[in-house]
Amino acid sequence: MKTANIVIFERNEEFLNTLRDYFEKTNGFNVCATAVTGDAALEALRSVNPDVAIIDTALKGIDGIKLLDHIKSLCPDCVSFMMSEFDNDRIVNSAINHGAIYYFIKPVTPQVIGERVSDILNERVADYKISTEMRDKRKTTSLDEKISNIFITIGIPPHIKGFVYMREGIKMAVENPSIINKVTKELYPKIAMKHATTSSKVERAIRHAIEVAWNRGRTDAISSIFGARVYIGNERPTNSEFIALVADKLLLENYN
Repeated sequence: MKTANIVIFERNEEFLNTLRDYFEKTNGFNVCATAVTGDAALEALRSVNPDVAIIDTALKGIDGIKLLDHIKSLCPDCVSFMMSEFDNDRIVNSAINHGAIYYFIKPVTPQVIGERVSDILNERVADYKISTEMRDKRKTTSLDEKISNIFITIGIPPHIKGFVYMREGIKMAVENPSIINKVTKELYPKIAMKHATTSSKVERAIRHAIEVAWNRGRTDAISSIFGARVYIGNERPTNSEFIALVADKLLLENYN
């Protein structure tokens, strides 16, 4: 877990100091502001951008519940924890509804607060990683589907090796357009290595896939895919030309 900037707003100065000492001595936390009143807390929030806020409900001036609304406005990514002597459903629900992620009933030790804060921050990091991995997986799947749909539309059957090899090549060209200028030296070898074959077999399989599509004579489909009648009759693109055409189409559609 990266170091989390934490603010502590507690009306009892002795307990405030105890909490501050605890978090200053705990790895992973940096106490960037403290306050004993709600007004001082709001002033502090305007000059810092905390990751975590620990707030007493009964602050003087602006109370803890109202302070939560300011935190949502000023520091939307901040994770807020509420503390109170009151074990009251109305107050607890109000704190949660205003943005608190957890509610501590006093008396509570700094250790208990620290452990729960760490647990929740770690859970959020784990959730973020899972979310990112799922998003990246969806993006890859979407790109695979787009390329496969283009192939099928123009008549490249999915059972031939060139279908898979060419799809890999187009994905590489989408991620790194300059690779189209290094088809022989870089693109073919990378595909070959991934599929445990040779560069020459990759080249031949891709050329065969293009020949199959053009021999099927789906010129209208080919024209609709690329937006112009760029190849007519027996004229057909080279491997690098075809890969570049599809990659360029995907990039123009703002896939990335």
